[in-house]
Amino acid sequence: MATITLNNSSLKKYLDLFRSFDLPSRKKLIDGLNKNISEPEEEKTNKIASFFGAWEDDRDADEIIGDIKAARTSNPDIETF
Repeated sequence: MATITLNNSSLKKYLDLFRSFDLPSRKKLIDGLNKNISEPEEEKTNKIASFFGAWEDDRDADEIIGDIKAARTSNPDIETF
């Protein structure tokens, strides 16, 4: 798993940003960071691995595009900008 290392300047910018949060938000952020740190490495890897993979479909691109277009609906009650 790739990791990001912050230098002191970047870390200071994040801390300055967090100081602008209200107290309950800062506590939630700290709780989330503590939970993230305490998770076993393999559990984090499994969560990330679930996002990877290829689209599995027997149809070719034209068939998929056709299905998408056929599934479109029109609703005149919705305003368009």
